[in-house]
Amino acid sequence: MPSFTSSDGLRLVYDDVGPRGGTPLVICHGLAATAEQMAADAAYFAGLGYRVLVPDLRGHGRSEKPQPVSPQALSIARLADDLVEMLDHAATGPVHWLGNSLGGILGLELLGAHEHRMRSFATYGTAYALDLPAWGARAIPLAYGIAGRGLVGRLTAWATTRDKAVRPLLEKLVSQFDPVIGGALAANLTRYDLIANAVAARLPILMLRGGLDRSVNAALGPTLAAMGDRPNFTLVELPQGGHCANLDATDAFRAALLRFWEAIGDGRPATRSSTA
Repeated sequence: MPSFTSSDGLRLVYDDVGPRGGTPLVICHGLAATAEQMAADAAYFAGLGYRVLVPDLRGHGRSEKPQPVSPQALSIARLADDLVEMLDHAATGPVHWLGNSLGGILGLELLGAHEHRMRSFATYGTAYALDLPAWGARAIPLAYGIAGRGLVGRLTAWATTRDKAVRPLLEKLVSQFDPVIGGALAANLTRYDLIANAVAARLPILMLRGGLDRSVNAALGPTLAAMGDRPNFTLVELPQGGHCANLDATDAFRAALLRFWEAIGDGRPATRSSTA
């Protein structure tokens, strides 16, 4: 369990599995999750020879929380800087980036100045821009305070996936999450626009769109309008996938990623749109 101290003094933890000489892959979780969400995928891809880095973002899981907790200490730019520092600590070359929700947003931020650190960029459950009411950030600590951790965890798991086998893990992650961290982070996530970073990027980009991820899909219009006809952009549909498609559409999710990476390695152009 490697760890390092961020440039602003927090101890941050990540998993590093697979052969040290393998092609490096970062799998980054979303808001209220941890590396545990990605553990099975990390083991799977490590078994295929990838070196897989899976962070616990600041304020999540085993990583420390900023003190005091504030939107400034949990900005998109600050969390992205943490991930650059993780790559430096792990001494990797360019990585395949795979981000879920917030993990995808942080990767989009990195595309602006750190595209050279990536071989490819893939997201699921991520809109490249959002414009939501500011009160949404206040709703997170309010919900935990009124309903309690257990009920928030159960309701979030139920709303996130139809797969009953997946719900216990999501319930656990959400119920253990610090709602103060959630509120401060959400203050930065209700309104952002990182489409320009993706449009300017020249590396291969993959979007995995879960057919059951209705809230994110409803926000994808501006993203797809900007990216849909770009030659380096691939859209793959996962009809049975929800917001955490790695958990509830696992086989299709992994197969789509392997096809994408293999196409890059073979030098063949990726298919722009397909259904897994």
